[in-house]
Amino acid sequence: MSAQKMREVVRQIQGLPAAQASAVLAVVPRKGARVVAKTLKSAMANAEDLKTHNPGYQDFKTDRLRVKLAVAGTATTIKRFIPKARGSAGPILKRSCHVKIVLSDE
Repeated sequence: MSAQKMREVVRQIQGLPAAQASAVLAVVPRKGARVVAKTLKSAMANAEDLKTHNPGYQDFKTDRLRVKLAVAGTATTIKRFIPKARGSAGPILKRSCHVKIVLSDE
């Protein structure tokens, strides 16, 4: 999915608490919302795992997680061609993106 389409979804959850952001993504009727929700769920699980396996993070509050940063950047574009009239070719650009979500307990 293109980064432009994904940015529309990512902007909606920036700065929200993680639980509320997950609820917002559940009702957004875009395909990108499912991908961002999956990434957010993974980030929340990683934060929980960080607390359980590292003794230095025992004061880390997973119930107070907020979406500190949520961005969608461009990735590689796959280039294909489709035949056009009179022997020419038209380009097809299959765009993709990277979704990055940073959570904080502040």
